[in-house]
Amino acid sequence: MKKKVLTVDDSRTIRNMLLVTLNNAGFETFQAEDGVEGLEVLEGANPDVIVTDINMPRLDGFGFIEGVRRNEKYRAVPILVLTTESDAEKKNRARQAGATGWIVKPFDPAKLIDAIERVTA
Repeated sequence: MKKKVLTVDDSRTIRNMLLVTLNNAGFETFQAEDGVEGLEVLEGANPDVIVTDINMPRLDGFGFIEGVRRNEKYRAVPILVLTTESDAEKKNRARQAGATGWIVKPFDPAKLIDAIERVTA
């Protein structure tokens, strides 16, 4: 059975890159443009892993991660942050919110797939 990935990013370019990368690696991919839509898509997607940006309109990545973690059903789903941010304070804040890992954009497709495989093993 295909592993399901929910990606949340306000950049159409990044969403397209993620879609191609993940679909080519055999994942079923669900996408959202920001944290609000991400929480809406979450229930129907029932993902094995989530990849989210931090800087987004309406609801940023921190709020999205906290929203996911408040839902008992998704408390254990790995969440990888994919962002241009590399600030230690933001990484720590994301960890405290419930993020599993941190990947800096631009991403290497092979490293992203490897990270997803590691957290879903």
